[in-house]
Amino acid sequence: MTRVQLAQQHLQQGRADLALPLLRQHLELVPDDFIAWKLAGFAWHEEQYEAEAVHAFSQAAALQPSDASTLMALAQSRFFAGYSAVDHFYQLTTLTPGDLHAYRGLALALAADGEQQLAEQLLIQNLAAHPLWLDGHKLLSSMRFTSGDAGHFTDSYQQACTQQPQNLTLWLDWFRCYAQLKQWQKCEQILGLAEQHCGQQLQLTLARLFVAAESGDSIKAALLFAETSQVQDPLRAMALTRFQLRHGDVQAAEQSALPWLETASATVFWPYISLIWRLLGAQSGEQKAKWLDTEPMFVKAFDLQLSATELTVLCSVLRSLHKAKAPFAQQSVRGGTQTDQNILLRHEQPLQLLKQKLKAAVKSYVEQLPDTVATHPLLGRTRDRALQGRSRFSGSWSTLLKTQGFNVSHTHPSGWISAALHLEIPAAEQLGQAPAGWLQFGAPPTELQLPLDPQLQHQPQAGTLVLFPSILWHNTVPFESGERLTLAFDIEPQPFISGEPG
Repeated sequence: MTRVQLAQQHLQQGRADLALPLLRQHLELVPDDFIAWKLAGFAWHEEQYEAEAVHAFSQAAALQPSDASTLMALAQSRFFAGYSAVDHFYQLTTLTPGDLHAYRGLALALAADGEQQLAEQLLIQNLAAHPLWLDGHKLLSSMRFTSGDAGHFTDSYQQACTQQPQNLTLWLDWFRCYAQLKQWQKCEQILGLAEQHCGQQLQLTLARLFVAAESGDSIKAALLFAETSQVQDPLRAMALTRFQLRHGDVQAAEQSALPWLETASATVFWPYISLIWRLLGAQSGEQKAKWLDTEPMFVKAFDLQLSATELTVLCSVLRSLHKAKAPFAQQSVRGGTQTDQNILLRHEQPLQLLKQKLKAAVKSYVEQLPDTVATHPLLGRTRDRALQGRSRFSGSWSTLLKTQGFNVSHTHPSGWISAALHLEIPAAEQLGQAPAGWLQFGAPPTELQLPLDPQLQHQPQAGTLVLFPSILWHNTVPFESGERLTLAFDIEPQPFISGEPG
């Protein structure tokens, strides 16, 4: 087996770290091997070193300039790494003129270069020709909303539904735009129009159920839950769990949520199980709650030993990425902004140096975890990547909160371990009375109106990284004045040791 073949085998097995030395050795001997350079690009990408992936894909593209898949990989890597990718995506659209993925990439690249108006025009033109292009609608509405256009950000959905009135998926995506914002009257209007054109559909009934349950229309919600009692759907189960918690029927909420812990939706339901077991307390849930949240709770703070200069530079880099005027509709930020994309993939040296320190802290955190516990959402997963210092970031972003800003209580379903690195904190006299500006763990979402206090509070310090289980409810407390800058991330979950989904 050749080095390239063996490297390809390692890549298929998820061991890009083993593939890279083999490819490097081969390319020293055969520097014009297109396949080897392309494989090296994918290996660097898998290990989340996008600047190195850009170099490898550039070499491959130079060898075969008309290979569309290589050009796409190069354009995407440039975008992920924070380089301008506009020219590469433009080139790709000429190579593959019907590829909407290329146009979406071009729109994102234009926006990243500060050309949002051009990006919107590009999306509008393509949506006129392809009204069923859901990714285009989502991107356009997101761009408009985060630029401050809360009145017309979904106009493309409205136009498409007029052109394709019997396309249920379009109506549902349009509905979700307003469901995320809890604009229930607008949701009802859209669902009413959808039913006129598409008739009675289960998905529309479930959407109406969701609106009734979340907006406080208890009578209607109860009727719809009864009507759909035979439906096995995670969104219905989540709506029912929350509805039962609001109405104090904790044991029924437990029965609604428990079956979903054996499914791919487990990470969404575990946080509610935690609330349920805490509420059940001495009756039957106290020991279960201690088992789930771990005793002591596994929230750990790490001083990254960042100098004042390093903190200043990092703050400058992150602030430059806060270009939005409003947070994304689905995010927890209130009174501030949050960056998009996975910022720890970017090429800037301060971020790359920081990434190494963050991986070392994650490794230390995992080394301190208790022994493995089958099916436990934190303790039941394989730890190899983290212990090798190869943790993958399933997401990383920066949050900039301003006067009276805060994060609502939320969890991170796509993560295993989550983190908040505090970089800039207002002075004590700006924050206000403690715990203003603090990070809290275990407080339920306020809309559930549950009699549960935070389990733990953390006073932020600049340069301190806090790591915690991704299923743990967490929020920040509003503060009086100043600005609060953080970098947050999720570590990608690895498989369960025993193979179960949850």
